[in-house]
Amino acid sequence: MIDQIIHFDQEIFFFVNKSLANGFFDWLMPILRNKYVWIPLYIFIIAFCTWKYRIKGLYIILFLSACVGFADFTSAKVLKPTFDRLRPCNDEWVKPQMIARVTCGSGKSFPSTHATDHFAIAVFLIGIFYRRWKPIMTIGIIWAASISFAQVYVGVHYPIDITVGALYGSLIGYIFARLFMKYIGFQEQKSNLN
Repeated sequence: MIDQIIHFDQEIFFFVNKSLANGFFDWLMPILRNKYVWIPLYIFIIAFCTWKYRIKGLYIILFLSACVGFADFTSAKVLKPTFDRLRPCNDEWVKPQMIARVTCGSGKSFPSTHATDHFAIAVFLIGIFYRRWKPIMTIGIIWAASISFAQVYVGVHYPIDITVGALYGSLIGYIFARLFMKYIGFQEQKSNLN
């Protein structure tokens, strides 16, 4: 059973990494997964929350930071060493058959910390702001899923790595959003972000 799952995972990996290969994705996907590209977005989130919600905005940033810190630490330092799965770009059987689009790195593969962190951010913000701004759900999920997909396309993660990372990160984001809403929350039931 496990062998069949691993084989299926590798087949999907090769489909994304090789069969979907095109010049536009070759340019875009390494950019999407680059953590420095998203710094302006993070600065905007901090600035918006503190400007719009003042003290509560600082609590949002505090809870979001704790959420991402917990997601990142448990994914990278607890789960990855426990499962000890090689990245596809470090697997001697897979490596010769794949297209490497970025430097591989020495870290382990399962689960994807990129997927964990970005889905934790997305689901946390959805949990906080969905009642006030419905499009955040679509935007947040597409944003996190695009970054996760890019991890497979460039050759540093298998599809199961990002799927489990996305589910785990979503769970953490949901829990931290619920904690925020329970202990801090908003006075008003609904308001316009504009």
